[in-house]
Amino acid sequence: MSDPTFWDDPDEAQKIAQEVTRMKDSISQYHDLRSRHSDMATLWQLGMEEQDESVYSELTASLASMEQELDHLELTQMLSGEYDRNNAILTLHAGAGGTEAQDWAQMLLRMYVRWAEKNNYKVETMDFQAGDEAGVKSVTLMISGTNVYGYLKAEKGVHRLVRISPFDASGRRHTSFAAVDVMPEIDDSVDITINPVDLRVDTYRASGAGGQHINKTDSAVRMTHLPTGVIVQCQTQRSQIQNREQCMRLLRAKLFELERQKQADKKAELGGEYQAIEWGSQIRSYVFHPYNMVKDHRTAAETGNVQAVMDGEIELFIEAYLKSESGVKE
Repeated sequence: MSDPTFWDDPDEAQKIAQEVTRMKDSISQYHDLRSRHSDMATLWQLGMEEQDESVYSELTASLASMEQELDHLELTQMLSGEYDRNNAILTLHAGAGGTEAQDWAQMLLRMYVRWAEKNNYKVETMDFQAGDEAGVKSVTLMISGTNVYGYLKAEKGVHRLVRISPFDASGRRHTSFAAVDVMPEIDDSVDITINPVDLRVDTYRASGAGGQHINKTDSAVRMTHLPTGVIVQCQTQRSQIQNREQCMRLLRAKLFELERQKQADKKAELGGEYQAIEWGSQIRSYVFHPYNMVKDHRTAAETGNVQAVMDGEIELFIEAYLKSESGVKE
């Protein structure tokens, strides 16, 4: 009998197949760029020999396209973290302020869904708590695709909105906050031990939209990990079994992230560094009034095109964050 190999493990085989595909795609991109560069050099030489100025506009467009692709490849190379290629679990929590803050959380939800759709990522709602009058209190999304966590880890933190509130009859300016949490999805190859004895599982009737079955049975599930106090809940699936499975996926990711944070805090303590994590310590401000500006306070990246950002164009901030983390200077 032959020794077992990684092919005996379907999950491991799938991971290796995905890595092979990723490497093939990278090599293919490299050869494509080299070929296009050679073609442009030839076109430039012919244009110079024949004094044909019409090639200038064609070369300018080709160079701009190539530069954009190279920027994307450079960004991809910065994703060197162990879990950067994983799917991401993104959670939004509305801050204090009732409807105003819940509406802001809804706006951020739309922004991230738009960003995911633009990049052909799959978005799955794991939990959704609607606001009292409008917006959302909290929502958890699973965003699946290559390098999703590597990109979205730049979004973790408090996001601040300044605008004239549509809910204020006096037309006053309001400041609202929402917290964004991002964790990598953790597969079974990572050793996260969850003892069933340490879990308290509660079921309840789902409160969100979803039809008669969801709203008339105790299909929603809330899990509490007693040793850590971590609480997760899911109510978007039709059955209690499906919501339990979703909760376990979310709990594994939260416990993993909690352990990573403990290690980071210990390292910072030993190094003599400490930075308070407070509700008011926002990473980014979105100003709609008295001027239009979105600014990241960690990197100083900013843009006046607020509407584009809210439509999912957040690459400017992701790129600036990844460059700052990797030590790349502009």
